[in-house]
Amino acid sequence: MIERREFGKLLALGAAAGLALPGVAARARTQNPYDIAPVGNVHLLHMTDAHAQLMPVHYREPQVNIGVHNARNRSPHLVGKALLERYQIAVDTRQAHAYTHLDYSAAALEFGQVGGFAHLATLIKQLKAVRPGALLLDGGDLWQGSATALWTQGQDMVDASKLLGIDVMTGHWEFTLGTERVQSIIKNDLGGHTAFLAQNIRDKEFGDPVFPGHVMRELNGVPVAIIGQAFPYTPVANPAYLMEGWSFGIRERELQEKIDEVRRNGAQVVVLLSHNGADTDIKLASRVSGLDAILGGHTHDAIPSALEVKNPKGITLVTNAGSNGKFLGALDFDVRGGRIKNWSYKLLPVFSDLLNPDPDMSSLISDIRAPYAEQLSEVLATTDDLLYRRGNFNGSFDQLICNALRDELDAEIAFSPGFRWGTTLLPASNITMEDLMAQVAITYPAVTVNEMSGAALKTVLEDVADNLFNPDPYYQQGGDMVRVGGLGYSITPNAGAGERIGNLSLNGQSIDAGKSYKVAGWASVHRVEGEPIWDVVGRWLRSQKVVGTLLIEQPQVNGLTNNLGYAG
Repeated sequence: MIERREFGKLLALGAAAGLALPGVAARARTQNPYDIAPVGNVHLLHMTDAHAQLMPVHYREPQVNIGVHNARNRSPHLVGKALLERYQIAVDTRQAHAYTHLDYSAAALEFGQVGGFAHLATLIKQLKAVRPGALLLDGGDLWQGSATALWTQGQDMVDASKLLGIDVMTGHWEFTLGTERVQSIIKNDLGGHTAFLAQNIRDKEFGDPVFPGHVMRELNGVPVAIIGQAFPYTPVANPAYLMEGWSFGIRERELQEKIDEVRRNGAQVVVLLSHNGADTDIKLASRVSGLDAILGGHTHDAIPSALEVKNPKGITLVTNAGSNGKFLGALDFDVRGGRIKNWSYKLLPVFSDLLNPDPDMSSLISDIRAPYAEQLSEVLATTDDLLYRRGNFNGSFDQLICNALRDELDAEIAFSPGFRWGTTLLPASNITMEDLMAQVAITYPAVTVNEMSGAALKTVLEDVADNLFNPDPYYQQGGDMVRVGGLGYSITPNAGAGERIGNLSLNGQSIDAGKSYKVAGWASVHRVEGEPIWDVVGRWLRSQKVVGTLLIEQPQVNGLTNNLGYAG
């Protein structure tokens, strides 16, 4: 809990920085940001990357989201003041807080938490009340990211999503539950409730589709096709053995064939429900024809407005709806005479204090959490620092994990994966087991210690950097740089493959390419044995009792003059 003294201190700091919080809050409470008039006759609501966060949370948007090559200074690669200016969002407002990292702790104290399925349920019902027949679509990463999702093998999220009324979904982290569990959920839980789509997953042996590629729905007399696109690189970014026998990919040609098929079958609106990531969706929209919109996810980018992307036969709208239940997208089409005459898109930040929790969803969530209440609420330590993850380089919660790995395993260097999920904790908060699990709850949590050469260390960093900064979005995997503890380096995002990383150092001394170093890590995509990461970090936190201000080990970043995705 945040103490009153810290609340006052942070408000004062925010005011000193130009954040006129009390007045802003008063204005915000007199306006209903969710009173959005519908347009037309086809209505789609879109959420994505909830990462199993049933309760309201804090989630800090990145101050580093670098775009290179064609993505430079283009959405989603805008942060802070640059994003506000591009989308004409006033500073010192709820909207500014939702979309940026600016004055984060002070603004979070004033405006409160975001998301929560009970609050989402209220908002969805409100929007559906004036949008007859509206479909609720989920872009994946729904069943993973919390303690209860891990301990119930995703059942908590399946039950909550059915009550929420999700009509169609696709997947990514869902597949890390294993093929048998995924197929069991689809057969025994989703049938008659939610269509699970993935046109780009095929059986390795025969090439047959593993899941349906699309569904057709008639909305107020308009035939609408929804095509599903799961994360194309799931067996690379996550353990391939968990989805053995399945082949993934972007499958651009097959997607075009599917679009053409549903058009021939009468679809007047065609939408791709995608977990590609924003940059991949933008490229895909420029190359395939016949898509009216891509409702995207995976990269956790909150893009305030739909992007209009030209392709050989028209324009495709591209959206991305953030993460952690923090945003809900509302896409309306006005279809007359078989053609789209008008459209509207709104991305709505879900402020929990502005929405009354839905009683039925609240009751379900209470029932889900009750068996685990004692475990979830265990206080491991307190934090003096703001703990967050999202950003191209180390976040403070990542730094905490790396520090714990080095200390507990007596390692010189620690690596932690650049996951984009994981909630935020404000200064002067307790760190509970639930908070820790929101950073590490995965099905392959083993901690490892290995000897690695200096040359191998550079290779790891180069490989991850190429995934993040490759000029071709089809070769990006949508994560952030591996988090490091003890290892200094420089990075030039605009450089070519194998040439981005330099100046590797340990304790002020240059890394020797031929020397071996003791390296701790976790979340290996290979089958390994080891203590779960939450046990290691939990033990360290209990010993610390208080986490002071963390020295975040950021690389020296080169070559980014006037890059609007880098706020330092």
